[in-house]
Amino acid sequence: MPRSSLPLDRRLRQEILFARARVYHFGQPTPLERLVLTDGLPGPEIWVKREDLSPVKAYKWRGACNRMAVLTPAERARGVVTASAGNHAQGVALAARVLGIRARIYMPRPTPRVKQNAVRLHGGEFVQIILAGDSYDEAVTTARDDERRTGAVYIHAYDDLQVMAGQGTLADEIVLSEHGPFDAAFLQIGGGGLAAAVSCWLKTYWPEIEAIGVEGEGQASMKAAFDAGRRVQLDTVDIFCDGTAVRKAGDLPYRICRETLSRIETVTNDEVGAAIRVLWETLRCVSEPSGALGLAAVLKNRAALAGKRVLVIVSGANIDLLQLSLIAQSANAPAAPARTLRIRIPEKRGTMLRLLDSCFAGLDITDFQYGKQTSDDAWPVFTIAAETPGALAEVPSRLDAHGYEWEDITGAVDVTFRAIPLRGDLLAAPLFLRLDFYERPGALHDFLDKRVRDRASFCYFNYRQSGERIGRALIGLDFEDEKHRDLFLKNLPEQGDGYRSCKPVAAPAHKRLSSM
Repeated sequence: MPRSSLPLDRRLRQEILFARARVYHFGQPTPLERLVLTDGLPGPEIWVKREDLSPVKAYKWRGACNRMAVLTPAERARGVVTASAGNHAQGVALAARVLGIRARIYMPRPTPRVKQNAVRLHGGEFVQIILAGDSYDEAVTTARDDERRTGAVYIHAYDDLQVMAGQGTLADEIVLSEHGPFDAAFLQIGGGGLAAAVSCWLKTYWPEIEAIGVEGEGQASMKAAFDAGRRVQLDTVDIFCDGTAVRKAGDLPYRICRETLSRIETVTNDEVGAAIRVLWETLRCVSEPSGALGLAAVLKNRAALAGKRVLVIVSGANIDLLQLSLIAQSANAPAAPARTLRIRIPEKRGTMLRLLDSCFAGLDITDFQYGKQTSDDAWPVFTIAAETPGALAEVPSRLDAHGYEWEDITGAVDVTFRAIPLRGDLLAAPLFLRLDFYERPGALHDFLDKRVRDRASFCYFNYRQSGERIGRALIGLDFEDEKHRDLFLKNLPEQGDGYRSCKPVAAPAHKRLSSM
């Protein structure tokens, strides 16, 4: 029977077998590693396919190289064109250099610089990068125009049988690893090529495995297709997970996935950030957001998966350093359960420390924002974390027991963007201090207790936990008069127990802050 007349799933399996003979001219198999969660809580046995260790630091080399390896001499002479958010582009670039094929690669304008530079590195003189549009779909439109205009061969990122077959070779490596079988596989979805090929191949050898698709909440095009019974285009798409930010699932992947996937899970950007942290803390693996989607879904369903053997794929590590630093520092990826509270206290000396002493004992303050706005009441904002959700859940009852009025503002925009207003006309003799203290339990509290209590009132506080061993805070104090302020400064050591440095902010900065 001709291959073209076979059912789609059988054709895909055949093409994966043929891809075995092609892709390893361009790169080597990647490892499958055990990830052990370190908190001691019940959960599944997790195995991670490390595509971040591939030639282009992402799985996309497999499909691009397999597709380009079968181009005819005439097609190679015409050159190729493609569109990509980054990882597919690197695969095309690698294949272009190895095979000596000219390639024009259209990438969205916001594509991380690390991915643009990697394309140039892998492709050298054989590739030309053209930035077009603000999204992957806009880049595709421009690339398709190029295809029609020039006759170049378009290399699709996911909606192509041989591209999908190339991706399926990573599933072949999993089967051959002797670490299986697995109870479940959590597979990230952008256009769907990876999830379709991997689920098809795994279920061929392990029919009982449950294959679950995973998408970001703001980019769930495959889930929308499942719900509608046909492919639909999303009006908007979140690009935090830029490698999977696709408005419409691929046709071939959709036809496979609807037969092989049991369901589709969605995860939030916060959950993805937490998964990136876990990958770093356990495997020292730096994942791009799209690469951590599968693990994010596993962690989300951790209790239900306890005792099972599950598989995830780190599909890529091409993350811009700036985005990585934001994920590491953001409350979007806390190391422990966290919530943000705005609490009302009297605008009187010592009340802030009494709040800390009475209600936050044993908790980790990861963010502290406050600016004086009235003469009567203060509304400081604290983001607090605890090792367990139970410890965090006790905080409201503590606040209620001590008579504090409070509100939960977790995720508030003004807190995220650190908009901290301060009325300078309410201050008598302000002093602003840059404090560098050792990030250990009690260090900040001890400084405030020993150096500030009963000497001044807080008028400003700006602190966010960065994960460093040294915490940094900008603190505003208000004194009765300049005499008391000067005396405080005179007796304040620049270094002391629990802190490394405490220096007053220059006078011009005083004026800028106190006039906000």
